[in-house]
Amino acid sequence: QVQLAESGGGLVQAGGSLRVSCAVSGGTFSYYAVGWFRQATGKEREFVAALSRSGSVTYYAESVKGRFTISRDNAKKTVDLQMNNLKPEDTAVYLCAATTANFYGVFPRAHQYDKWGQGTQVTVSS
Repeated sequence: QVQLAESGGGLVQAGGSLRVSCAVSGGTFSYYAVGWFRQATGKEREFVAALSRSGSVTYYAESVKGRFTISRDNAKKTVDLQMNNLKPEDTAVYLCAATTANFYGVFPRAHQYDKWGQGTQVTVSS
């Protein structure tokens, strides 16, 4: 059984940085394309960033492009999201997701993923 567990969320001031991580257990991590989504209170789940199985292809939401960086470590079976220059509108629960994929595919839609973590809260104060 594949499990995803996020960590690293917290409270940060606007303009600050935070790194959230997702540990994947079970399954074969190197077969998965991965992604990060977020969901603010009362809003729909929103795509943030995606990374291919190869680690060479990335895709970002326009709202985070240039500020956030997604990365993976196949040896550690982790997916990280480095968030810089955070804004109050980045406040949300951040969820990681994974799906078995071809080598270079990236997936920006939630329904394209079949494995999800429970999420970690990120709060950005103004």
